[in-house]
Amino acid sequence: MSLLAIGINHNTASVELREKVAFGPEKLPEALKQLGENPVVNGSVVVSTCNRTEIYCDVKGGSKTKIVEWLSQFHQVSPEDLKPSLYVHEEQAAIRHLMRVSCGLDSLVLGEPQILGQVKQAYSDSREHKAVDSAIEKLFQKAFSVAKRVRTETDIGGNAVSVAYAACTLAKHIFESLEQSTVLLVGAGETIELVAKHLAANGCTKMIVANRTKERALPLAEQFGAEIIGLPEIPEHLPRADIVISSTASPLPIIGKGMVESALKARRFQPMLLVDIAVPRDIESQVGELNDAYLYTVDDLQSIIDNNIEQRKVEAIQAEAIVTEESAAFMSWMRSLQAVDSIREYRQTANDIREDLLAKSLQSLAAGADAEKVLLELSNKLTNKLIHAPTRALQSAAEKGEPAKLATIRQSLGLDNS
Repeated sequence: MSLLAIGINHNTASVELREKVAFGPEKLPEALKQLGENPVVNGSVVVSTCNRTEIYCDVKGGSKTKIVEWLSQFHQVSPEDLKPSLYVHEEQAAIRHLMRVSCGLDSLVLGEPQILGQVKQAYSDSREHKAVDSAIEKLFQKAFSVAKRVRTETDIGGNAVSVAYAACTLAKHIFESLEQSTVLLVGAGETIELVAKHLAANGCTKMIVANRTKERALPLAEQFGAEIIGLPEIPEHLPRADIVISSTASPLPIIGKGMVESALKARRFQPMLLVDIAVPRDIESQVGELNDAYLYTVDDLQSIIDNNIEQRKVEAIQAEAIVTEESAAFMSWMRSLQAVDSIREYRQTANDIREDLLAKSLQSLAAGADAEKVLLELSNKLTNKLIHAPTRALQSAAEKGEPAKLATIRQSLGLDNS
């Protein structure tokens, strides 16, 4: 049993190369089938995302070259193009790498939680295709438990490091609960969709989507059960909004100071949070001058993000220590399995010798031989047979001038026990 991790990621390879060696849903079944039929592979999991492609294998010793060759051939990428971007980790390094990946320590965005779900899905796919053996099973289950421990004992994933997430985190800090808050989302692009996902994950159920064309906003609104309005209807619905988050491509501001001032009067001056993550701005900067209106721009959010990234780096130090500890413990457990196999084999060999000599002794007794002589012969032969291999090993170590090996054999035989 030998663990191997081979792959490329955003740090080692260009987007073009990552695209070439990606295992999409249409390629994965055949890839797992081929790995399963490979005589050097006992079990495998393929992790393939936009930022990485990695193969985790339980292989026969010295098989890494064959796996690299297979990867190159499968994707029809020349070894010359692939190898400079490829990393190979073996045994404890492979264990540690998987744990770091699962914890988000090897991600483009430090500490991001999505990668754990992707690794779990990759493991599930491999199980579905019967590509997982006991060693890979134990490795991935351990990686998942380590990721959980890191999330529990550190705050590596607790700080916003994306604009969309930062906007939602800001809203959570100002409004104790988002369950009773009404949010007006201005725009219907990818950023607003991410914002909506974060809001929904935090219990927000009252959303209004304002967009230039209602048809464009329909998929987003249906996904989150939101109300749709056109941009000209914003003044009418603005008083309902506790939170406004805007991200459009408009060259001119959509929400002005006068519009917000009127909305605050209609709200009887209940506070309103406005987050403008558009460039150019969607909300006039003068809105920030109004009492009870709290305006944050993309620059404000970036400052929050920068601080949070630094905080994640601090938390990552503790996370790395956990990974180092857990990978070493798992490697020790793996080595102990090798000892179990050796002990079982040694016991079986000794028992075979005992049974063979015992059978011959019983035959001698049945034939009328003197019992004392039979027992004496049995004890002598049993002793000689059992000490033969250790004696040869001691002689060989001494003749070859290998004091460390000699000391190890002496210790294993109990000769140096005090």
